[in-house]
Amino acid sequence: MNYTAYEEQVMERLRARNQNQPEFLQAVEEILADVREEIESNETYYQHNILERLTEPDRVISFMVCWEDDSGFPRVNRGWRVQHSNLIGPYKGGLRFHPSANESVFKFLAFEQTFKNALTGLPIGGAKGGSDFNPRECSDREIMRFCQSFMNELYRHIGDKIDIPAGDINVGNREIGYLFGQYRRLANTFSGVLTGKDLDFGGSHVRLEATGFGLVYFVEKALARINQSIENKVIAVSGSGNVALHAALKSIQLGARVVTLSSSKGTLLLEDGFSEEDARTLITLKGDSTEKLKYLGKGEWLGGSTPWDIPCDIALPCATQNELRKENAECLVKNGCMLIAEGANMPCDNEALRIFEEHRVQHVPGKASN
Repeated sequence: MNYTAYEEQVMERLRARNQNQPEFLQAVEEILADVREEIESNETYYQHNILERLTEPDRVISFMVCWEDDSGFPRVNRGWRVQHSNLIGPYKGGLRFHPSANESVFKFLAFEQTFKNALTGLPIGGAKGGSDFNPRECSDREIMRFCQSFMNELYRHIGDKIDIPAGDINVGNREIGYLFGQYRRLANTFSGVLTGKDLDFGGSHVRLEATGFGLVYFVEKALARINQSIENKVIAVSGSGNVALHAALKSIQLGARVVTLSSSKGTLLLEDGFSEEDARTLITLKGDSTEKLKYLGKGEWLGGSTPWDIPCDIALPCATQNELRKENAECLVKNGCMLIAEGANMPCDNEALRIFEEHRVQHVPGKASN
């Protein structure tokens, strides 16, 4: 069977099995496009049906999370853990608490995580999970009770040689601490079952900075291949979370001019660039992303806008999946952007990727850069 027929067969089955899961199907289509030449040159992939086996997760665990708010009223959320592949090692991947979370999002994230972890060269499999819980609307005590209830089910499926969750969107040191505390009570063991803990009980130095800093180090390497430097480059960054802020900080330290940060409600533009002090201040602030950005009291707030209309040399999408679409890509190309490096997971949709490929703009996928 030729590759095109094989790919179409696999995608047809996946679409039938995963109706209403656009994020997962998009992630699979991206991978299939990336590995086309390799599969075309090796019939073994078809003989052993590797594509279909690789795109089906080992298991999808879905469960109810019932917890009490501060008024004593029982609240109900959904929890998931998608364990995609442990072919080369125990499952590893973050937990995300966000009201937009659903099974499709976690399946795509777990699928991507499998390839990201494999690229490290370490024996680590891929997983992802979390809940449609929104901690931004809750008190510390409510977040603690939710995390404890979430772990009451999750602990059955994880372990230091089985599945090691980490933090992701809205799951930082505080949430990991609550989750780990409940795991210790239930499992009666102190083990490395969660990463992202505070240093006081087993956390790692520089873990907080790792993704954002690593993204910028990757950008440096990509630029070096075309005899360019990050110094004096104008950089547009989306997002204002951990990855975005640390990517901005490291870019500034290396001599670049970071001109944007953003939230879901708009973009903060500083044409002269954010300072290192600005980035460090934002890193220490907690709470709503928009309010954090406005706290600086400088620059121009562009309500309802993304950073991709702003002329830049380098774009670092660090917010969420599919945030950079066809019209954004066309604008970046028109404004002379030379490199896009992904800090978020699958932030560019397929139409945007086609625009970058068509115009031969360097694009660094998150599976490598973040």
